[in-house]
Amino acid sequence: MSYFCPVCGFDGLDEAPYSPSGNGLYEICPSCGFQFGVTDDNQGIGFHEWREAWIDRGMPWSSHGRAVPEGWDPRAQLRNLEKLTSNIKNGSLLGPE
Repeated sequence: MSYFCPVCGFDGLDEAPYSPSGNGLYEICPSCGFQFGVTDDNQGIGFHEWREAWIDRGMPWSSHGRAVPEGWDPRAQLRNLEKLTSNIKNGSLLGPE
């Protein structure tokens, strides 16, 4: 099972970013580098702020220990966020399909 990054749209996180109670589980997105529970809670950087900075840097693959997936497309990932937002607005908590 993989999990979705709500910051950049990457759909291959190894662990959930947050516990059911909403606490960050310290998962680091290999795509954008956001660490849930640290970047947000400890450093006070929100999703939108981190996403914009990542885009401004050219959307680089952030993991040094995990290879870039074949066919990786950060722009397509960002479209996942649009789909997720649309699903939530329509009353569904499903991720992008």
